[in-house]
Amino acid sequence: MKRKIQIALYGMLTLLLLVACSKDGESESIETSGPEEIELPEEEVVTYTAPFTGVESEEEQTMRPVLATINNHPLARPQSGISDADIVYELLAEGNMTRLLALFQTELPEEIGPIRSARDYFLTIAKGLDAFYVAHGYSPDALSLLQAGYVDHVNGMQHDGTLFQRSAERRAPHNSYISNENILLAEENEHVAMEIEKTPSLSFHESLEDAKLETSVDSFVVQNGTHADFISTYAYDEGTGTYTRTVNGTLTVDKANDQQVELTNVLVFETAHQTIDAEGRQAIDLESGGQALLFQAGGVQEIEWKNMDGILVPVENGVPVKLVPGKTWIHIVPTSRGLESVVSYTPLGN
Repeated sequence: MKRKIQIALYGMLTLLLLVACSKDGESESIETSGPEEIELPEEEVVTYTAPFTGVESEEEQTMRPVLATINNHPLARPQSGISDADIVYELLAEGNMTRLLALFQTELPEEIGPIRSARDYFLTIAKGLDAFYVAHGYSPDALSLLQAGYVDHVNGMQHDGTLFQRSAERRAPHNSYISNENILLAEENEHVAMEIEKTPSLSFHESLEDAKLETSVDSFVVQNGTHADFISTYAYDEGTGTYTRTVNGTLTVDKANDQQVELTNVLVFETAHQTIDAEGRQAIDLESGGQALLFQAGGVQEIEWKNMDGILVPVENGVPVKLVPGKTWIHIVPTSRGLESVVSYTPLGN
């Protein structure tokens, strides 16, 4: 569409611009035509694609990613800030219990938590994303990496009661929180980069219709552990094109804003796990890639995952699989159990 701009020539309708003399010495007036219309092209709107969600906006997202370890114990739920996370990774910590790694880049919520302790493979993910890492506590292996400067970070063990605050509503270790202001202050104090410098190898569809998969599924279950408190059930809403998540019958919501977590993609990556000590701590292979499942747009597809320049990426034939623009939840589960036993669903029409 073009804008029409009227250019008014002052006095155009009545002003005498030229005076001609007749034989009789009388002057003649020459009137001009009406207002002239000139068509100019409409200004183009420049949009930017958010690197981890694929969402288009007129504002460029330049914040450095923040990766926070969030407590996923039943006593830590509901968590704060997770509805704003671009990506949530769910991984085993000890035994059948999981923890969440919430990646924030599009926006940084006012409050995040409860924050929990680091594991070495959490740091591997943070390193690959070039994210500023937030945790409260650490395993021995994670501590060694943090002390060696493996990632830029802030930890509640050094800032409990200052940058990290304890909530009176819950008991330790399920009550450590950090604000967005204190994360930014920690970055300033550490003199680290605060703008994104590494772009992920993620690919996105232009529309939801483009994302339709051959096999339709309206709900599915992912068993990160054998206990009901770590089994996730997802339901697809065709009207919004998003998935909701429930655990043990409870809808996953954000305590800070009472918003339910809505996802456009759910991924399940399988990889080798090994128990390494009497505490049940895990060694998780995040380098070798493996089999995977992709749920999006009410469908499911068998794919693979690959570590591409440190970032865990869904792929097919070595090429990044396109995701639906929006938020993503990634389950990382043991190869020993097999995807067919970890994930259950019934294709529609069967």
